[in-house]
Amino acid sequence: MSAFVDQLAHGPGAARYGPTPVENPALGEVFAQAPGCTPEQLDRLLDDAARAFPGWAATPLEDRRDRLLSCRRALLAVVDPMADLLTREQGKPLKHARAEVVLAADWFAHTARLDLAPERLVDEPGARVGLERVPHGVVAAIAPSNYPVLLAVCKIAPALLAGNTVVLKPSPDTPMSSLMMGRVLNEILPAGTFTVVSGGAELGARLTVHPAVRLVSFTGSVGAGRTIARQAAADLKRVVLELGGNDPAVVLPGTDVLAVARDLFGRAMTNSGQFCAAVKRVYAPRAEHRRLAEAMADMAESAVVGDGLDPATEYGPLVSRAQLERVAGMVDGAVAAGARVLAGGHVLDRAGHFYPPTVVTDLPPGSLLEEEEQFGPVVPVIPYDDPEQVIARANASPYGLGCSLWGDEDRARALAGRPECGTVWINTHGDLRHDVPFGGHRHSGIGVEYGDWGLDEYTQLKVHHIALRQADREMS
Repeated sequence: MSAFVDQLAHGPGAARYGPTPVENPALGEVFAQAPGCTPEQLDRLLDDAARAFPGWAATPLEDRRDRLLSCRRALLAVVDPMADLLTREQGKPLKHARAEVVLAADWFAHTARLDLAPERLVDEPGARVGLERVPHGVVAAIAPSNYPVLLAVCKIAPALLAGNTVVLKPSPDTPMSSLMMGRVLNEILPAGTFTVVSGGAELGARLTVHPAVRLVSFTGSVGAGRTIARQAAADLKRVVLELGGNDPAVVLPGTDVLAVARDLFGRAMTNSGQFCAAVKRVYAPRAEHRRLAEAMADMAESAVVGDGLDPATEYGPLVSRAQLERVAGMVDGAVAAGARVLAGGHVLDRAGHFYPPTVVTDLPPGSLLEEEEQFGPVVPVIPYDDPEQVIARANASPYGLGCSLWGDEDRARALAGRPECGTVWINTHGDLRHDVPFGGHRHSGIGVEYGDWGLDEYTQLKVHHIALRQADREMS
């Protein structure tokens, strides 16, 4: 890790970049300087990507598959140093950082197996019509800070397989692991095919409006997604927007709440709550909601919070001071309006951006903890009286990423059509697979990722319509 960081700071070309400080959120201290890409450099890199596109698009599909498999092997060879870097910049426990890098590597292999074969739509005496999926051109991939390696690869791999070239901009909070990935993959991919640039929001804005870019794939906040959609619309660029969620978990009447408490707690606290598809709010029958909340509070009190490099740590810090302040402000606001904290509920008195696992009850109507995504280790447990009404209440949020129903399977299946969201889970939550599409409704985004459906987003349809002459028909 230190050698790579030193290379970026002092290696060839470093003087041409304005450095961007990268903080270790467990310590609240800068540990690295990422190279800041200037507007002029970005223009040149996008020109390179545009020039590389025709050759990469013309590369046989099987050769592109082989390159993706080579990318997998290359990432697996650097799991340990990349995971160390990821923990230092993002805060997650080292074992989770290693798992993220391994899963990202495997995502290249999963993607390489996807199908892009042409289709025959019409085969008649007078006409033959075929369909193929062709690439867009240069793809701008803008990745978030919560899973910076994995969520970048979820964009990079299908874009490359489809024949696009890619320019990746990671979050300014977590650029280092992506820059390392860029160094590794550039040893495998043709020049200009894949580039990583680091910088702030201004760089992302320039990337979005640049005429060389034909598709923008973004994962992040609703506000940023709206801005990108407006900017892309001016040039009629395609967009894929995964904009997070405010996922409800509804515990159905008759459910043994103590039997589901640990699952609900774990799926709310995944990555210290910094997961778009985490449980963000729990609705439980009024007669049982206190028992459930107290059981989850006991788990919160016993959780080990600390530096991700400490093997004992279960939950790391929030990625930035701004995110810490947002989460703390939402809890403080709820408490001031009458909510009760059963566990946690305060910024930890230590260096770094630590907020403990927190369980809140007695939430007042209109609380931001119910209506907005907190993106932190906080879960409100809210009572209800009628399952039909509580699903309507859950749908009142403008988000529509996911929802889970917990309890009797038949009863849950009968209600599964009611939530307005991209995925309904039954007796689980946030289980994402490489072979299942993932995307949201309403403010949670546009388009989907993963599997054949996600690959389709990185292609556009091209029809070949052949009118057969009489002689051709007789010969065929």
